[in-house]
Amino acid sequence: MQQIPPVSFDKIEEMTEGDAEFKAELISAIYFSLQELRQKYIEGAANHDTVIIQEIRHKVKPSLALFDMILLNEIIQDGKDIIENQGFNEAFMEHFDKFLDAVEDAIDYVRPHVTDIEDEA
Repeated sequence: MQQIPPVSFDKIEEMTEGDAEFKAELISAIYFSLQELRQKYIEGAANHDTVIIQEIRHKVKPSLALFDMILLNEIIQDGKDIIENQGFNEAFMEHFDKFLDAVEDAIDYVRPHVTDIEDEA
């Protein structure tokens, strides 16, 4: 189990300054962004499509940095390097397994907060 949480809720608290509605919107946006990242990365890997992976990587990169998704960000960077230097080979498949674990951890970490907020509404 990793020591650092996959997503920094401290950053979310800082940004929302106690605004519960904004916090709910932000957490939902992060949650759906992570789901899209997973879906597009799987699609790109299945089709050996570097463009799909590159586009989703660029789309989520600011969120990964802003909310301290350090492990996921590092894994995605490793994947970029592997694809650029080796293509979709065995090293990519090992990377892909790590990516799936990390993105699932992040989604699982955020999911209860989305549910809690939806329950409060």
